[in-house]
Amino acid sequence: MTVNAAWNIVNFRRSVLNGLIAAGHEVTVLAPPDDSVTELARLGAAFVPLTMNVKGLNPLDDLKLLGTFKRHLRDERPDIVLSYTIKNNVFGALAAKAYGIPFIPNVSGLGTAFLSNGALRLLAETLYRRAFSKLPIIFFQNGDDRTLFVQRRLVHPEQGRLLPGSGIDLGQFAASDLPAQSKPTTFLMIARLLRDKGVVEFVEAARLIKSHLPETRFQLLGAAGSQNRSAIDLSTVQGWEREGVVEYLGTTTDVRPFIEAAHCVVLPSYREGAPRTLIEAAAMARPLIATDVPGCRSIVDEDVTGFLCAPRSANSLAAAMKRFLDLPQQARTAMGLAGRLKMEREFDQTIVLAAYNKAIGELTTRRQ
Repeated sequence: MTVNAAWNIVNFRRSVLNGLIAAGHEVTVLAPPDDSVTELARLGAAFVPLTMNVKGLNPLDDLKLLGTFKRHLRDERPDIVLSYTIKNNVFGALAAKAYGIPFIPNVSGLGTAFLSNGALRLLAETLYRRAFSKLPIIFFQNGDDRTLFVQRRLVHPEQGRLLPGSGIDLGQFAASDLPAQSKPTTFLMIARLLRDKGVVEFVEAARLIKSHLPETRFQLLGAAGSQNRSAIDLSTVQGWEREGVVEYLGTTTDVRPFIEAAHCVVLPSYREGAPRTLIEAAAMARPLIATDVPGCRSIVDEDVTGFLCAPRSANSLAAAMKRFLDLPQQARTAMGLAGRLKMEREFDQTIVLAAYNKAIGELTTRRQ
């Protein structure tokens, strides 16, 4: 399994990792090291450190990364590679082809390069087209991304398969009662603090709401100043705090207490694969507000499990928040419970594991 950060496997792919190990597979994680390496060992996975520039677009760095992948695959000689995140998908696929190793990428988001225009997007599409050529199975986390890749002739229709995100452990993320309506309504956004996640729009919408309802609370939970070209630095976030518009909660290894304390979870992202934070919040029976974009709209059923708003629009986001603020407690509770039922029906982690087991069986049979 290869990904651009070890924590990604621990936090988002744990159920797949546990299922593979339980089935008797030997699993090695190839990723840049971080504090999650010891947890991977505890779960039973081997770990190989991967040197890569996560956020850079330097062609020389990327050429070096391709060579690094080739060296690791030559040394490890895996029977199959499961890949996540953009650079690992692209350069891992190219390296695996060189050795005839079956490779299953998971397109969990398109990234800043793909969302841009001009030469950068053309380069991203060229790399995807070459890397994914002739791969029998490519997992997508929403139908919009799969359709886009087919329309742009990056993949053939028969290659793409849909997954419900990374799946969710419904026991770990159990439903909980909403906080009382007598308390100030709390809107919680959980994300890395990136412009592409809609953080600026969240803050601007908070200003609009607070000008009329100053007691309303707006919380941000996630890392600031991360290795991403659209990252928001900590000093900017601290300025918002001094202004009194948002509360910054920092980072955590367990989001559940923060979700439990919130009335509504918000993600005004510009585009997603299948946003984990919305899935976790819905599993805990929290109403959602998100942008009407690929990824988010596959999680939120308008007027049923939450509200959708226009992307890049603080006014539209504030209007959705106002709609939520006007709901009585009974309607808020019903919305949260509808989200929980949707997660049980469509996003259980057993669905994801079954899809991977089926794909691995198909590709290993082909090699025999």
